[in-house]
Amino acid sequence: MVNHEPSLDSAFHALADPTRRAILARLVEGPAAVKELAAPFGMGMPAVLKHLRVLEESGLVGSEKAGRVRTCWVQAERLAAAEAWLNAQRAIWEARTDRLAAYVETLKDEPS
Repeated sequence: MVNHEPSLDSAFHALADPTRRAILARLVEGPAAVKELAAPFGMGMPAVLKHLRVLEESGLVGSEKAGRVRTCWVQAERLAAAEAWLNAQRAIWEARTDRLAAYVETLKDEPS
């Protein structure tokens, strides 16, 4: 069942934190070094690395170390999978609200 897919669970767990969402938003613009990603946050490097590890384990972010610099980037396919799930849920709820609106309209037309 798609609602219990482990990859989606880990993606949504990673997206649940505002710091990780901010890091991901920055990486959507393009790859960045860890030091650059850490700059806007008032936290130590170990905390930023922990957030990046969660993002990497979820598959939303990839990284590569060259010398002393670790560069991170967005893994678009995992992000697309989460987006597809959200779009499917949106379609379901929009259909339900449309049916509810239609039902309410039929009640308005009935004599009291």
